[in-house]
Amino acid sequence: MFEAFVTICLLASVDPQGTAAAQEACRTALLPGHAAASKTDCEAQVFASPPAWLSKSSADKPFCAERPRSRLAFTEVMPGLFVHRGAIAEPDATNAGDVANIAFIIGDDSIAVIDSGGSRQVGEQVYLAIREHSDLPISHLILTHMHPDHVFGAEALREAGAVVVGQQNLPRALADRAGSYETSFGRLIGAQAFLGSRIIAPDRNAAPSETIDLGDRVLELRSWPTAHTGTDLTVLDRTSRVLIAGDLLFDEYAPALDGSLKGWRAVMGEMMLMPASQVVPGHGGPILAWPEAAAPQSRYLGVLEADTRVALKDGLTLGAAIKVIARSEAGHWQLFDLHNPRNATVAYTELEWE
Repeated sequence: MFEAFVTICLLASVDPQGTAAAQEACRTALLPGHAAASKTDCEAQVFASPPAWLSKSSADKPFCAERPRSRLAFTEVMPGLFVHRGAIAEPDATNAGDVANIAFIIGDDSIAVIDSGGSRQVGEQVYLAIREHSDLPISHLILTHMHPDHVFGAEALREAGAVVVGQQNLPRALADRAGSYETSFGRLIGAQAFLGSRIIAPDRNAAPSETIDLGDRVLELRSWPTAHTGTDLTVLDRTSRVLIAGDLLFDEYAPALDGSLKGWRAVMGEMMLMPASQVVPGHGGPILAWPEAAAPQSRYLGVLEADTRVALKDGLTLGAAIKVIARSEAGHWQLFDLHNPRNATVAYTELEWE
């Protein structure tokens, strides 16, 4: 099978003296949606209907080549349910933003992908991984929330045919943050790794509760009140009874609070009552027993709230409080010092106005 590709580059910047201030960065990007059994047919397709963004770039002429194997490892954790475990690390040039878990589910008629990774190139590799297991249409990409490590690969999967679905608050949240996400995440993972990555809006909003039938495989989508973020959504695969929780559940990787502490604790309580026997967290895992897997994060959120209340009662300033809140949890989580100060800040700000 042949796939379409294009070489995209970030042109070198030039300083006032006319000297190149940065070395040119290039990469070969996959253009999903043009696969064909022959190189000629593949080229005919991509030349007839190239992605719209190509006309706005300085990319070279597309070309077709034999489909490569994906660089992402996916594990079939249950029949027809595949999960990729993202690196437990900060996004950087080495991992190209591949720090979040990604899943896809194969039904009789089509395939749904849950989350898309932290760069376009991760999304391209997700597509290639899917094609190693099935040639069925990729009908849906379900985004569990707004954070950049979960959404920057979306455009490649949309080009592959997926309808992008998200919680009702997701379009506005992404629109408000697109510029800052593209700047900050691009800086973290580097220009070359980030090439071609951009925020796209979902194609439609999920209902508060809805189902998607992939052909004898029904997924239950549920949107949640503000918790980890204001855009959280989960997917329950009825066939396997596996809950794909996005970042409503962290494992090993320190939880990151960008919404409401009290809201997150309440949502965790409701999630634990769902008819699932296993769970795929947003980070870590990749598959854990449910609801048992909720215990470490529930403990952390409880300590975060209790310590914040003590700090407020003792009259600590925010600066002093973040140095002590939830410090007893430091040994239980990787990247603790990266995320806990922000969590303490969000918790302090929320609880001081009760």
